[in-house]
Amino acid sequence: MFTPAIDILLFGAFLIPPIGYIEIKTRASGLRALFTTLLLLASLAFTIQLRNETMDGIVTVPSSPNALSFSLGIDRLGILMAGISVFIGLMASIFSLRYMEKDANLTEYYTVLVLMVAGMMGVAFSADLLTFFVFWELMCLTSYALVAFRKETWEAVEAGFKYLIMSSAGSAILLMGFSLLYAIGGTLNLGALAIAMREASLAEKPWLLLTFALLMVGFGIKAAMVPFHTWLPDAHPAAPSPISALLSGVMIKMGVYGLMRLSILVFLPILPAWQGWLMVLSILTMFTGNLTALLQTDIKRLLAFSSIAQIGYILFSLSLGTFEGITGSVFHIVNHALMKGLLFLCAGAFFHSTGSRDLNLLAGIGRRMPITGITFALGALAIAGLPSLNGFMSELYIINAGIQAGQILGISLMIVNIIISVAYYLRIIQIILLRKPAESLQKVREAPPSMMAPMVILSILCIVLGVYPEPVLEESKAAASALLDWILYAKSFLP
Repeated sequence: MFTPAIDILLFGAFLIPPIGYIEIKTRASGLRALFTTLLLLASLAFTIQLRNETMDGIVTVPSSPNALSFSLGIDRLGILMAGISVFIGLMASIFSLRYMEKDANLTEYYTVLVLMVAGMMGVAFSADLLTFFVFWELMCLTSYALVAFRKETWEAVEAGFKYLIMSSAGSAILLMGFSLLYAIGGTLNLGALAIAMREASLAEKPWLLLTFALLMVGFGIKAAMVPFHTWLPDAHPAAPSPISALLSGVMIKMGVYGLMRLSILVFLPILPAWQGWLMVLSILTMFTGNLTALLQTDIKRLLAFSSIAQIGYILFSLSLGTFEGITGSVFHIVNHALMKGLLFLCAGAFFHSTGSRDLNLLAGIGRRMPITGITFALGALAIAGLPSLNGFMSELYIINAGIQAGQILGISLMIVNIIISVAYYLRIIQIILLRKPAESLQKVREAPPSMMAPMVILSILCIVLGVYPEPVLEESKAAASALLDWILYAKSFLP
């Protein structure tokens, strides 16, 4: 129907309910989690196979799409975004085996989890705005359900409703922007739009500025860009921690991906008109996220505000509009997905063992849960930019790209933000690892092996990609090249 990497998730999701029925009847616990994990593992394998097929350019599905048909245009950027989506989904699925075992409605949980990953992959692979919007809505609807999954608590209901209202508004604004693009370019196909928008007569149209503003707001809401960020700090504490890892690690990046894809492909001819605005908003996003994180005592809210700040770094790199800037943006998307996925899973392990997200009550928890504590510290140091860890490498690359582009003031402000983030991450490490555990934590034990495994895998990746970043950096450069060279393959998309 689409491509095996997506099809296996879409069709496999409908098999989870009967497997759940068998699990309940036979009392063979873990069948749904195991099946979900196998689905995601198979999808990851198909994605890797697709990556090899895109080495020579864009893979189109179908090869000659109609004007209003669903179509995929799979390039190296799409592969990278889809690959990180399914990989973090796989880690979340393994973690969920024990983390979610006491929750009701696990059939719904795993079904919606798989559909959410399928939605993100579809967004990454879309070759036209119709396909993009359908998969975008699949991603949005499933993420609403997962944020409000524990609907018996008021916190989940409130966060889910707030997220629903804001994200629905964002989708409506996106649809309006897509409609204007169709009116201007006469097509929904990304390749055809790229050709149409490079005509001088179209590049001078003031409607393009309005269209870009609409898309920046629509994508900015999903990316939690300031001032559209307020849903994220409420959604993270309410959502189960594996879902927080997916939300912060991958899903908010889909907002950045959409903005990246269209800003470079469609709006590059008017780069000077939107570059400054995006740069200002990115800097505001950095400061808002980091300064607010300093004030938090809820570990998941702190990590949520940190994610907002990191989105600021990614958007700043994108706003440079250069090859190096786009590469830095993609490079940090991948690294942040690994780091923040790790941190939210560790926070989930702390909550699973103690029932608390309050840092004051978690003081010294790292001594009672040493593996979780050490992996959390590695993730925190990585995202704070400690040399030899992966976060340092992508942040350094962005700083380099900014200097090359002559944006010295912007880079200086980013460095200030990195220093601020070091302050609160060192504070949280000190609380969790160095303080003496309270009496209430004396009976706390380490997380189960199935929860520790994803944390250990992600922490190892943070170290390996800090020491040897070349594989991901080269993939990021290939993704940036594919985005910039899309116009060369545009004729492949034309009917």
